[in-house]
Amino acid sequence: MSPEEARHVLIEADCLYGRETVEAAIDRLAARTTELLADSNPLVLGVMNGGVVLLGGLLTRWSFPMHLDYLHATRYRGATTGGDHLHWLAHPRTPMQDRTVVVVDDILDGGITLAAICDYCREKGARNVVSIVLVDKANPDRDPAITVDFAALEAPNRYLFGYGMDYHDYLRNAPGVFAVRGS
Repeated sequence: MSPEEARHVLIEADCLYGRETVEAAIDRLAARTTELLADSNPLVLGVMNGGVVLLGGLLTRWSFPMHLDYLHATRYRGATTGGDHLHWLAHPRTPMQDRTVVVVDDILDGGITLAAICDYCREKGARNVVSIVLVDKANPDRDPAITVDFAALEAPNRYLFGYGMDYHDYLRNAPGVFAVRGS
């Protein structure tokens, strides 16, 4: 995809949630999660690249002590559909043993990536794993056993981008949550 094609996709896309709505949803999400996390000394893990925007928004709203780290794991690798295997580009370096670990990602779609990351954290000794996403997408193909603890927004089963979510490695910086036209 070229930059010109990405611009065209953005122009043609349906805006599901504008910037103000997304920011208000992140405000509410931060308030809800603060109640749970404030006294737990959590290890917060941002899932790159998609989780970076939500993570930044939460960090500026959370005012309690925490450790911060990241991981990079993907099934998509620039494509619009996920592959069969989780590809790890970077593992977290901070020990998880007996910690509350908070995994921050962009979207719960099929849930395979998020479930595998949470399982990894448990295998590394996390006492508690809390999953947080910007968008919980209504994917009818997702295993009903795969859920997320906290989501800022819900969206229909369409191809989404913006606020961290990409379309062919573009448009993560779109100023809202958009759906590709015709998806």
